[in-house]
Amino acid sequence: MAAAEKYYLTYNTIHKAVKHIASQIMESGFDPDIIVAIGTGGFIPARMLRTFIDRPILTVGLSYYDEFNKPKEFPRKIQWIDEVESKLKGKKVLLVDEVDDTRVTLEYCLKELLQQKPSEMAVAVLHNKQKKKIGTIPQAVKRYYCGKTLDDVWICYPWDAEDIDEQEHLAAAAVGR
Repeated sequence: MAAAEKYYLTYNTIHKAVKHIASQIMESGFDPDIIVAIGTGGFIPARMLRTFIDRPILTVGLSYYDEFNKPKEFPRKIQWIDEVESKLKGKKVLLVDEVDDTRVTLEYCLKELLQQKPSEMAVAVLHNKQKKKIGTIPQAVKRYYCGKTLDDVWICYPWDAEDIDEQEHLAAAAVGR
């Protein structure tokens, strides 16, 4: 796929990717105490993951992109976990987001969460883009789960669609190519 191409997904496709991630997690022996969803993209995958791994979900909100979908200089907290230390200290934490693009958001969030001294941290993303990453995953994070690795394409998630029927149509057309 070319860099400018769009990759359309359905909720069905997302569900299957999440189930695949859940299988990876269970097979690896990682048993999280808590799921942390990065908003806005991590909300729905985290909730779907909870179907397979029944754990409570906490959410964090970060702002990294401007109104033109261009990255800012660095992420900024817009929502964080109340009483974060008491909820994360000594716990196994699974951080969930929809896409590992530049890795800057994941790096920022992981570093912030690691300050709370969880016993273990892991990352789960629906999609990892094959591209040079700006950010890094801290060495303390040993587990990384991914539903699917993609070329550097613009991913069109169904929760971003204004017309879900059109989204489904475009996703089906892409499968037929």
